[in-house]
Amino acid sequence: MGAMPTLTLPDGSTKTLPEGEPIGAVLPRGTLAARVDGVLRDLSHVPAGDTALIPVRATDEDGLHVLRHSTAHVMAQAVCDLFPGAKYAMGPAIDDGFYYDFELPEAIGPADLQKIDRRMRQIVKANQPFVREDVSREVALDRLADQPFKLEIIEGLAAEEGEVHVGGTVTLYRNSEWVDLCLGPHVPHTGKLGSFKLTSIAGAYWRGDQTKGMLTRIYGTAWASQEDLDAHLHRLEEAERRDHRKLGVELDLFSFPEEIGSGLAVFHPRGGLVRRLMEEYSLERHEEGGYEYVYTPHITKAGLFETSGHLQWYAEGMFPPMELDGGTEYYLKPMNCPFHCLIYRSRIRSYRELPLRLFEFGTVYRYEMSGVVHGLTRVRGMTQDDAHIFTTREQMGEELRSLLVFVLDLLRDYGLDDFYLELSTKPELKSVGSAEDWAEATEALREAAESMDLELVMDEGGGAFYGPKISVQARDAIGRTWQMSTIQLDFQTPQRFDLSYTGADNSRHRPIMIHRALFGSIERFFAVLLEHYAGAFPLWLAPEQLRFVPVADRHNERCEELAREASAAGLRTFVDDSKESVGKKIRAAQLAKAPYTLVVGDRDIETGTYTVRDRSGEETQGMEFGAVIDALVSERDSRAPEQTRFGS
Repeated sequence: MGAMPTLTLPDGSTKTLPEGEPIGAVLPRGTLAARVDGVLRDLSHVPAGDTALIPVRATDEDGLHVLRHSTAHVMAQAVCDLFPGAKYAMGPAIDDGFYYDFELPEAIGPADLQKIDRRMRQIVKANQPFVREDVSREVALDRLADQPFKLEIIEGLAAEEGEVHVGGTVTLYRNSEWVDLCLGPHVPHTGKLGSFKLTSIAGAYWRGDQTKGMLTRIYGTAWASQEDLDAHLHRLEEAERRDHRKLGVELDLFSFPEEIGSGLAVFHPRGGLVRRLMEEYSLERHEEGGYEYVYTPHITKAGLFETSGHLQWYAEGMFPPMELDGGTEYYLKPMNCPFHCLIYRSRIRSYRELPLRLFEFGTVYRYEMSGVVHGLTRVRGMTQDDAHIFTTREQMGEELRSLLVFVLDLLRDYGLDDFYLELSTKPELKSVGSAEDWAEATEALREAAESMDLELVMDEGGGAFYGPKISVQARDAIGRTWQMSTIQLDFQTPQRFDLSYTGADNSRHRPIMIHRALFGSIERFFAVLLEHYAGAFPLWLAPEQLRFVPVADRHNERCEELAREASAAGLRTFVDDSKESVGKKIRAAQLAKAPYTLVVGDRDIETGTYTVRDRSGEETQGMEFGAVIDALVSERDSRAPEQTRFGS
């Protein structure tokens, strides 16, 4: 009889496992799977010897992955039961949920999701075990002979080891009579599932190849408990309510005319006003911070991007060239940095000029695939609040720290205040420069990030081809994370453009270049703020700050007088002199998300005091108009994210 394996748990304690028994035999109740020597395994796994083991529960990141992947299998089983002849392709776990792709014998719609859900719950109730089977390639081909997508995957395994091909075998999972090709792991049985919901149906190409047939993709979400599922569904509802594409139409802020093209937005007067306010405040803060404003053109000869490396490393993200001047190729610019390098190189620079901070609202164009274009958050034409700082090596560390402070403070002024930082390192395939330069740049960014007293998360291999970067990740009002500002340290571009400065020793030295985008793009930042505030911008950014509602036509003149007085104080006003009832006018003010509304009638004019109504519907009575103006001006100038409480 052999020795019994010893399992070492994360707290250092050990458990002895009877020989031949699975790890689930000694793990606590509620465990779904385990990491065995770092590899995620089913509870049915039998270790060959002593091992380090981490139990996985449903609420863990690993546990949610196992739950969601197992639920995807149950969904595919249900679809095959309900639609005989269905061919199933791939069904991974994804962020917050799962999907599975199918070739179905008939088209399905949202109503079919209810039928699939009912069948899934029957499978869950049956407590069907998930059984792992490691079989030969030939056996797998026979077992899945009626599933062409699975056969294609298995046949591809002959060339190289794949994710379902381990040690010369192919891994299948069976629950009841339904079989799938999968590496696993899965929950012990279907009864461990249940807190799930099917959410939508979409189309998807097999393996993303547009030359192949369109499949039906069914999405769902799964969680450790019904409470967690309900909370997630509430977040989805809230996200839908805040969707910037919907709010952009409702509030008349921007649109995407078909005549212009996909991913190319036009801003309407109200949206244009908000955007201008965002830009003006940013420009003001940059000027205070020692930045110098520049302008650059939208197109350039190809040679500029050959020098910068973009045509070598980024060509797939650029629009095709235009031939001008007898065959010379010109490109729409995807980046502003090469232009700023030329401005720096326009004359001899001294160390006394550094750090030199160039700043621009520069419009760039990137050829995004039509399938990924999404409102203002993923566009083909965008304006970056782009800065490039040229500094000495000695100044680099302090400049990075001051940049982070500047960026975080400015984002807070726009109402975002929940941050963490992400450090993206050298990509494996696309990069230029020596390992020493990359190591120095990465360490400088790490030191700057760690000085901010914020959580720092590593993004291994996520840097740009010319250098590592720090990304400021901001959580919005409903807890979603958005990538905001980026700070990239670049030792390579100054070499490619042969940039230099004259040092104190009168010798020629190479500057370091820092790329910095505060908003990322103005369009995307606009969308983030729109969703963060659910369209109810703080007073300083609101396109309309004070609305007047006359009770009757005879009160219009007094409203116009009050509006002129408010306008003289710098407030943006609107008088609703439509023929609608007062109730409908107030409702219109709410729909327009006007921060404050004054209803003006006979009694208000007689007493000289007014009732102020804010966006939430709260009213403050008996306010003198001068006091209203003073309060709103104070709120505007403070850039407060919350509205004034007049009675406090």
